[in-house]
Amino acid sequence: MKLGACTWLFSDLTLDDTLDLLAGMGIEGAEINCGVEKDKPAHIDPGAVLRGKKGARDYLSKFERRGMHITALNCSANAVHPDKAVAKAAADCFERTVLTAERLGVPTVVTFSGTPGGSSRDATPNWVTCPWPDEYLSILKYQWDDVLVPYWEKAAKFARDHGVTRIALELHPGFCVYNLDTLFRLRGRVGDAIGANFDPSHLMWNGVDPAAAILRLGDALFGMHAKDVYVNEDYIKLNGCNDNKHYENVKERAWTFRTVGYGHGEELWKRVISALATIGFDGTIDIEHEDLFMSRREGLRHAAEFLKPMLIRERPEDMWWA
Repeated sequence: MKLGACTWLFSDLTLDDTLDLLAGMGIEGAEINCGVEKDKPAHIDPGAVLRGKKGARDYLSKFERRGMHITALNCSANAVHPDKAVAKAAADCFERTVLTAERLGVPTVVTFSGTPGGSSRDATPNWVTCPWPDEYLSILKYQWDDVLVPYWEKAAKFARDHGVTRIALELHPGFCVYNLDTLFRLRGRVGDAIGANFDPSHLMWNGVDPAAAILRLGDALFGMHAKDVYVNEDYIKLNGCNDNKHYENVKERAWTFRTVGYGHGEELWKRVISALATIGFDGTIDIEHEDLFMSRREGLRHAAEFLKPMLIRERPEDMWWA
């Protein structure tokens, strides 16, 4: 296993300065934001990479000379948005990211499943969380059968045709694929190009055991983000887990994103690392910092120092004791 980081944390820095900062903390991999539908990516120019072999070689050399590698390209957006202009921009971004990944030899693209509207007449996404009133089941049928599955069938074929074999969907509330059940549902209908980008922080506040989830995902786990969450048990006892208050209202929320180690301790994170080893994961765990109590550098440093001693880096030997 190796330790990486999501570089959009330092979008105000150049790529060289960002990689120097990460390397100085002993971080070996970088997940690069290749742009969402309306933002120019800070650390890559897809056009330059795609113009020719030299562009790709020059870009990769920045990582190689620091002993680093690209974990994945990220283009988190909603390509099934009911607003056709938004959806097209997101779909174009996904395809551009796939082509960039192909040129760089990166087999993994991280994104969201997206969420359509509740019908063809809607202008905004509609995330269904319960089966009643009955209209909600009709909405789900429309979203999956008419929009989500057809889009991802086409997108997965495009990715495979261009050497991207791993579309890592982040399991995130608000999108159609937000837990293991919905991930396997889409994977079963589209194929094994669909897998999970597993970020425990999006699941733990809803009662999911991340180690058990990793074991269940098995080879459907394509990527791993390291981010923690503080769960306010006293609040949940009265109001439950779902909470749409702004993140800044820490005292009044059910849960809050934290730097790794500040939501859950070593015992849980060691179980997570052991679960990854159990399924044969030998990839890079990318730190994603979204902790409002810490600066970006301090939060990243704390997370790196917390995780580095836990990583299992060497392959196991034969069981000499049995």
